[in-house]
Amino acid sequence: MKIKSTNLLTRHVRLFVLLAFTLQFVSVSNFNAQVKLAQTGFGFLNVSTDAKATAMGEAVTTDNSISTSLFFNPAGISEMNSTVYAGVSQMKWIADIKYFSASLAYAPFQGRYGVFGVDFTKVDYGDFDFTRVAPNEQGFDDIAGYPEPYSYSIKLVYGIKLSEEFSVGGKLKYAYQNLGNSEIPVYKQVIIDSLLTPDTSIVTKKYSLDVLAFDFGTIYKTGYKSLAFGMSISNFSRELKYERESFQLPLTFKFGISMNLFDFLPELAKNNSFMLAIDAVHPRSYSEYLSIGSEYTFMKMISLRAGYITKHDDYGLSFGLGVNKFGFKFDYSYLSHKVFNNIQRFSVGFSL
Repeated sequence: MKIKSTNLLTRHVRLFVLLAFTLQFVSVSNFNAQVKLAQTGFGFLNVSTDAKATAMGEAVTTDNSISTSLFFNPAGISEMNSTVYAGVSQMKWIADIKYFSASLAYAPFQGRYGVFGVDFTKVDYGDFDFTRVAPNEQGFDDIAGYPEPYSYSIKLVYGIKLSEEFSVGGKLKYAYQNLGNSEIPVYKQVIIDSLLTPDTSIVTKKYSLDVLAFDFGTIYKTGYKSLAFGMSISNFSRELKYERESFQLPLTFKFGISMNLFDFLPELAKNNSFMLAIDAVHPRSYSEYLSIGSEYTFMKMISLRAGYITKHDDYGLSFGLGVNKFGFKFDYSYLSHKVFNNIQRFSVGFSL
């Protein structure tokens, strides 16, 4: 009876996987019919600080590393094999924009009831010089002491293994963006000494918005060696508006496949692995592209990584390395940029 129940569960899980993938492609097809493109905001939600993921060209939809799962496919967090994980990452993005993130994951009862995680990301856009319209010879005034623009997000993540083959995960994120204040001249007519006289006053307007968004993902291990499939949908939310034009968050669909190629070389697979991963990505804001990533790991301790993203004129190739020993994890990635400065990311994590 137990064997029959297990087989029945497996069949239902496989059916659910097929349904999930079908829904994803149906959603993508419907999305292709939309006229509104390249109208997204809150772009910082699409920028990852995780060094491992970016070294592999972000082809990590099927990856089960905690640091990548907290940002990308939340189903991967269910594979956590420790009780507690804590990590931090930082990078200097283009135009001196700085990112910092901190994450924490907890797997009570050996993950029997799933794994819980939280992630916080802060974006510092740097220093700005502010001016405003003024009725003087220059036509403007310099303004000192204005609040600088910044953004942050808080994510609550949950993932669980429904079977040995199938994992699901979800993410609730709160995102906030403050683009600073604006000094707006308002022209009107006032009566001075019984005469109608034009007058200009300055109105200060604050540009800040917040929103709730949702992510969802699945990972399916086929049972054929290490071959795995995964899918994720991120940044699903309502529309936002600062002034007249409304915009949406950078909704992104991903479908990925990965495998350890050393499965075909048993002698090498004893102490080594070579993961090859490919993600097909359908973003809301620009054309579809492929992410291709690879990772060679020696003795489960030292990893060398490389990745490539297609259809990007400014960058494409990325490289990195990682060290994982005694519960300590260090990752580094390097991305060459043709227009801005080259981008480096650093991530550190601890497992207990």
